[in-house]
Amino acid sequence: MKVVIFGATGFAGKAILKEALAQNHQVTVLVRNKSAISIDDKRLTIVEGNVMDREKVSEVLNNQEAAIQCLGAGGKSIVQPNTFISDATKIIVEEMENLEVKRVIVMSNVGTGNSIDFQPWFFTKIILPRFMKWLKVVIDDKNRMESIVMNCQLNWTIVRCPNIVDKPAKERCHATLDGKGLKLSITLGDMATFLVRQLTDEGFSKQAPSISN
Repeated sequence: MKVVIFGATGFAGKAILKEALAQNHQVTVLVRNKSAISIDDKRLTIVEGNVMDREKVSEVLNNQEAAIQCLGAGGKSIVQPNTFISDATKIIVEEMENLEVKRVIVMSNVGTGNSIDFQPWFFTKIILPRFMKWLKVVIDDKNRMESIVMNCQLNWTIVRCPNIVDKPAKERCHATLDGKGLKLSITLGDMATFLVRQLTDEGFSKQAPSISN
């Protein structure tokens, strides 16, 4: 499948790019700096540009079959309200609709949408707003992002992730729509494998599963 990845230079994005190539997809990435991608693969096309540039987004999406959005918001240094991810997603979704690129996979967080109910009250009422303000900023913007995706005309899947840990893959992934069996973390490799598989597996079409090991 011909797929565009937005966010391929981030912690999660690098693993997703590697997995997309391992699953034999033809991949195009839009990055601010080409030197940030060290992979040399004939199936990989690297385009330099900004995801907030609508014309550039349209350019990379032209003649594609799907897209993965795994953009990051800047990590723990971001504590002020931020709309980067939702703004970028709006551009991506609108250009996909214009170009009739139907399939989009979007990376989100456990804690967005109804998955906030999967978390202990102490975390949501005390820890998150008082001690993890950076994560609250991310969740707030991803709530806006999810609304954009859920109301678009595309064939979407939102994958909500817990803490992603850089440990050896366990080669198992539990996906849930109601929070049952959800754990606190998932390995980087298992996250990437599940997310990329959604390109061709439509079992979660127009749904937002939460995943963990």
